[in-house]
Amino acid sequence: MASPREPKGSAKFVRKTQADSISQRTRNSVPPRLNSKNAREFDAHAFLATIGEGRRAILFPKKQTIFAQGEPSDAVFYLQTGKVRLTVVSKTGKEVTIGILDDGNFFGEGSLAGQNLRMGSATAMTDCAVLKIEKKAMLDTLHREHALSDLFVAYLLTRNIRSEEDLVDQLFNSSEKRLARALVMLANFGKEGSHESVVPKISQETLAEMVGTTRSRVNFFMNRFRKLGLIDYAGGAEGGLQVHSSLLKVVLHD
Repeated sequence: MASPREPKGSAKFVRKTQADSISQRTRNSVPPRLNSKNAREFDAHAFLATIGEGRRAILFPKKQTIFAQGEPSDAVFYLQTGKVRLTVVSKTGKEVTIGILDDGNFFGEGSLAGQNLRMGSATAMTDCAVLKIEKKAMLDTLHREHALSDLFVAYLLTRNIRSEEDLVDQLFNSSEKRLARALVMLANFGKEGSHESVVPKISQETLAEMVGTTRSRVNFFMNRFRKLGLIDYAGGAEGGLQVHSSLLKVVLHD
């Protein structure tokens, strides 16, 4: 049986009408919830593993230049697989290696900070799979998606810590210890599941540039490391270097 309707002029009818109006406005002011089919959670790793608007996957064979010093700086690169060498050439023509990156690293991010021209060059040390992300696409996604911005900030902080460690290494450690540290870093010790690693073929000149010493000193220390069983030359076509975890003792020894 239906409840009797209140007279329009009654106080109870007015209060009910006002309550219904407020309830309706409240429902209209709240955005509708996405159902399970429309809801989505941004996956930063999927973003860096796939192509899309402003993102292009590129394969670079060994020794190919990814970008050169002086070129327009209009994109960020993410190294999916492989190793990349970063170099800078002085006005007098001297080339110096400033870093070697492995998979999971960003590079060329100076474009996001207003760098118009590349301050250095990036070259593939091995066959590399790289994701090129246009500057606008990267900035838009960083502003919109916290998952990517958190990942990117963590990368920048880690790189900053590494730069500080490199500076301390140059100021206080011997060239032998600096070389041992460089080899350990190249071998990715400290990463999960990494115990023994083969470093791709790298010249003693490049190691000398990274360590800040001469090629002859690098040759002397490399021979000493080999005799002590800390490293082995893998040989073969690639000519890689087998770095053993025991080399860590040289780095940690005061």
